[in-house]
Amino acid sequence: MIWNLFKRKKANQALVGLQYEHLTAAARSPAFYRSMDVPDTVMGRFEMISVHLLLYLRRTSGSGPAAQGIAQEIVDAFFEDVDHSIRELGVGDVGVPKRMKKFARMFYGRAKSYGDALDAGDEVGLAAALRRNIHPDAPGDAPSMQPLAAWMARTARQLEAVEEEALAAGRLVFPAVDLERSDHDAPR
Repeated sequence: MIWNLFKRKKANQALVGLQYEHLTAAARSPAFYRSMDVPDTVMGRFEMISVHLLLYLRRTSGSGPAAQGIAQEIVDAFFEDVDHSIRELGVGDVGVPKRMKKFARMFYGRAKSYGDALDAGDEVGLAAALRRNIHPDAPGDAPSMQPLAAWMARTARQLEAVEEEALAAGRLVFPAVDLERSDHDAPR
C-alpha cells in the first residue's frame, strides 16, 4: 500500500515537470522581449514566468483535485527554481531566505493585482500594473504594456477552453504570441 504512494508521487513529478517545462518555454518566447517591451534580464524572465504561472493558476483554480494538486506542485517547483537561481547568482545561504520572502511577496502581489484586473476586464489597469512591475525604475519613461495586457486577457479567455483532462495530465500549452493581433488590440 505504501508503494502506491511512491508510484503516484513519481507519476506526479513527471506531470509537474512536463507542465512546468511548458510554462517556462512559453515565458521564454522571444516575442515578449523583442516586441512587448519586457526586458531580457533575470527580472524580466521572472516577470514572464510569473505571468504564465498566474494564468495557469487562474485556469486550474476551478478544476478538480488532480489538476489543483499538480498546480500546487508547480508553484513549489517555481519557488525551488527561484531558490536555485538566487544561489546561482551568488547569494549565500544566509541571504537566501530573505530574498525568497521578497520574491514570494512579489509573486503573490502580482497575482493579486493582475488577477483583479483580469477579473474586472480592466486591460488599462492591467497594463498599468504590468508597467509598474516590469519597469519599476522608469515610471514616466516606461513603455506601454498594453500589448502584453491584451495578450494576457486573450490568453486567459483561451485557457478557459482547455479541458480538465489536459490539466490533470499536465498538458496545458499556452497559445503562441500573436504579435499582429497584439498591435491591433491596443487602444487608439
